[in-house]
Amino acid sequence: MQNNLKISFIGGGNMAAALIGGLAGKLTAAANIHVVDINADSLAKLQQQFRVRTSSDIDATLAGSDVIVLAVKPQQMKGVVAQLVPHINGQLVLSIAAGIRAVDLSRWLKGHNAIVRTMPNTPALIGKGITGMVATDGVSTEQRAAADAIMRAVGETVWLDDEKLIDPVTAVSGSGPAYVFYFIEAMQQAAQEMGLTAEQGNALAISTFVGAAHLAAQSSDPVGVLRERVTSKGGTTYAALTSMEASGVKQSIITAMKAAAARGQALGEEFGQD
Repeated sequence: MQNNLKISFIGGGNMAAALIGGLAGKLTAAANIHVVDINADSLAKLQQQFRVRTSSDIDATLAGSDVIVLAVKPQQMKGVVAQLVPHINGQLVLSIAAGIRAVDLSRWLKGHNAIVRTMPNTPALIGKGITGMVATDGVSTEQRAAADAIMRAVGETVWLDDEKLIDPVTAVSGSGPAYVFYFIEAMQQAAQEMGLTAEQGNALAISTFVGAAHLAAQSSDPVGVLRERVTSKGGTTYAALTSMEASGVKQSIITAMKAAAARGQALGEEFGQD
């Protein structure tokens, strides 16, 4: 099925474009990918770049798809899904929208229950993403494999047994790149305040993050052990981490991530209303 997978994207934004870039000519032929978007410029760009088929309207073309990927904003989802109902005939519906629960998608789709809800993140734009995924009971083994292959086109996947865990995934990895960028910004600012140029601070901060992340990924040791190896008591790293602990940096990060998870749950309740 996967070599000839017919995929329709509803929405042609950045995440959809990243997925299409990972799929077209690799998992399936570009001609098997159909993109629907009201933005003519987005469609023209996708058609030119990937040679996919495009249209501005949701129509009967979708009935021939194996997978329909919902790549629109959460606040647009209910209206978009309502237009899909006449064209649903057993396809896998794969959602990459934050906050929209599978039970609400199923209700809007008049009981359709072959749904995979996902939470990708922006490093997918360069093929380095990670996606949390959860399937409803109506998803077949073949459809689950297709969903996994689609999201693996832009990075790694983590399957969950409980949809409630999507909100923590959103807090950890979905929003996570912003935390990393925030910390890099702080490092860059500190570098400049201590006399380094903006270019030097940028290079040092980003390369340090990339190198440390690669080390953590390749090491069999927990990150706590890696941290301890850099931290000699009474040394420079010790001074920095002691200051962070005194300022409650770790607990602030944990509290912030719990706030992100709570907001994800709230979005589901807000946008899932009839």
